[in-house]
Amino acid sequence: MRSRRRSRTGAIVAGLAIATTLGAAATALDLTRAGANPTFTLPPVNAPFDYQIGGAYTPPSGVKVVSRDVKASPASGLYNICYVNAFQTQQEGDSGGPQEWDSDLLLTDAGGPVVDPDWDEVILDITTDAKRQRIADKINGYIDQCASKGFDAVELDNYDTFTRDVVDGRITAGHAQSYIRLLSQHAHAKGLAVGQKNTVELAGDRKANGLDFAIAEECGDPRWNECAEYLAAFGDNAIFIEYTSAGMKNACVYGDRVSVVRRDVDVTPAGGSGYVRETC
Repeated sequence: MRSRRRSRTGAIVAGLAIATTLGAAATALDLTRAGANPTFTLPPVNAPFDYQIGGAYTPPSGVKVVSRDVKASPASGLYNICYVNAFQTQQEGDSGGPQEWDSDLLLTDAGGPVVDPDWDEVILDITTDAKRQRIADKINGYIDQCASKGFDAVELDNYDTFTRDVVDGRITAGHAQSYIRLLSQHAHAKGLAVGQKNTVELAGDRKANGLDFAIAEECGDPRWNECAEYLAAFGDNAIFIEYTSAGMKNACVYGDRVSVVRRDVDVTPAGGSGYVRETC
């Protein structure tokens, strides 16, 4: 598995203007639906972190927080975040690939299912209430696996799919928020904290959407320099992951406040060729 870092596209975003309105209107209703007093624990702030979505291995000494794929098991004695690909399928042939989904739940165009070229994954069609609910029912099954295995939180990846050029405005920020609220409500009911993955454009709506902390890839990249925007929305409840020395330098400005780690792009397990893990 590769890192889930996003590619910034030129397609900003049909529906972003209505997204804030949607988020604000939904706050009281949706958080009430999530449960009167959902009980979950946030990741410890500024704790040594390791990103293991490319394969589980013994965490380095001192690490207190780990993120692993839903197919893996949590690391004993640590705070564990469960990675779930929530807005796109896995690759063709893999568990969770498009072959396991009803065809009408896949975004299509004249050429067939729409594929995110960065990851070779088919994009899920979250454009209607009915489709969002059916898709959420399936993804919530993965969230149930996270809870039953003993994970403490979930990381819902590809929230920013609506920004992809290939989507061409058919999926909007409003669709994404309506859908992620279904997942966050379910996760909270299962006792899991919910991490917002990337998508700084919607960080300001994080409370309305039931998102408790941030996992931000490449916020220190000199092309965006957006780490401070995550802190403005989430306070110090944030984890920064970088893949370059330049990005790491910028992210480490906040290294006394939040968790920061540099990994190799393929998030290779320790001992593998190309493995990189650095901290501030």
